[in-house]
Amino acid sequence: MSSSADRIAAIILAAGKGTRMKSTLPKVMHKIAGRAMVGHVLSNLAPLAPERVAVVVAPGMDLVKREVSPAPVAIQAEQLGTGHAVRCAREALGAFAGTILILFGDTPFVSTDTLRKLVERRAAKDEPAVVVLGMRPADAGAYGRLVLDRQGNLERIVEFKEASATERAINLCNSGVMAVDGTILWTLLGLIKNDNAKGEYYLTDIVALARADGRDCAVVEAPEAELLGVNSRAELAIAETLYQDQRRMVAMEEGATLLDPRTVYFTADTKLGRDVVVGPNVVFGPGVTVADEVEIRAFCHIEGATIDRGAIIGPFARLRPGAEIGPEAHIGNFVEVKNSIIGAGAKANHLSYLGDADVGAKSNIGAGTITCNYDGFLKARTEIGAEAFIGSNSALVAPVKIGAGAIVGAGSVITRDVEADAIAVARGEQVSRAGRAKDFRAQRQKLKSSKADKK
Repeated sequence: MSSSADRIAAIILAAGKGTRMKSTLPKVMHKIAGRAMVGHVLSNLAPLAPERVAVVVAPGMDLVKREVSPAPVAIQAEQLGTGHAVRCAREALGAFAGTILILFGDTPFVSTDTLRKLVERRAAKDEPAVVVLGMRPADAGAYGRLVLDRQGNLERIVEFKEASATERAINLCNSGVMAVDGTILWTLLGLIKNDNAKGEYYLTDIVALARADGRDCAVVEAPEAELLGVNSRAELAIAETLYQDQRRMVAMEEGATLLDPRTVYFTADTKLGRDVVVGPNVVFGPGVTVADEVEIRAFCHIEGATIDRGAIIGPFARLRPGAEIGPEAHIGNFVEVKNSIIGAGAKANHLSYLGDADVGAKSNIGAGTITCNYDGFLKARTEIGAEAFIGSNSALVAPVKIGAGAIVGAGSVITRDVEADAIAVARGEQVSRAGRAKDFRAQRQKLKSSKADKK
């Protein structure tokens, strides 16, 4: 194997405006499983540890620039074809003599294994100048065709509009993804002409140019599903479905039980432990880590949260960013937790909001409890000690501390700290007047009747 061919750099083409998306958002910034498409490309590329990565964008694509940072960007001021786009990356990539992968920001599913196969084929003994990633789609449609010679080497790529009837009958199609010898890439790009139906500089022409220079070219094949390009909202929906189906299978293979897999939605960074049980209609937003033996019941929405071993969540619970649920804790129906630490074995089983709070181990939060954490200007924190009991329909006005073992009576509005093991009750005194309800009803009925007579 050639030592230079083992070195890897990458160019990601991400300048497409996505006209068919009908969006002001750059096409590669549309998300699949909560991650921008170009983010998926970078994630799949990362395990190969490329020495350099350059991303080609159009002018004004600051969102893409921020998404791909710290990778440098190159500006393609005019969209004159894929060959021109790659050429724009020369300065950003710098001098590089290894294998240069050419990828597309709107083709998010090319796996790390497939990219590794491309690199390995480029580094084989025959050292092909260009290795193209091919596929055999069910419907070849308008894809470019890969024409092989008798030895099975890649002879040329023919764009569909330029192809003859015989060439269009070929079912081996071009994905656009390539691995190219960095020592000759720029020379080949300089030889490309735009005398074609679109008047563009086709990257695909480098295959014929390399062959004319006496260099071999090769093909590596990948499944069609990996090479799905996203150019419309409909294709984005298809891509989301493909991703979710695959991710559900991975979750189950790794030891999670999904009671109704089709209704569970993951993001790209969701982490589930073993023996986790996930009920129907559960949505995982970004930044969720779930430990072993957790049960997540139906209709929960979880984002930016960590859930420790043996906890029970839901049904109908919402965990927002910063929620840390301790081992064996229970977060029940219609409970919302945000930026709060829920201690081991603590319970909030019904209809509560816990925001900016620290809830001690084995505390019990009654139904209807609210931590009043915002005064219209600033957030403040509520601290609840271990084994405290907060009665139903209580409001804890932050900043406030409830000591360990303390009891807050139901219906209380707590504005001052409660010491450990104390009972705090803060509500109006109950007054009972015998027979007054009967008099009240008689008065109201008389008033109602008099109003009806006047109509």
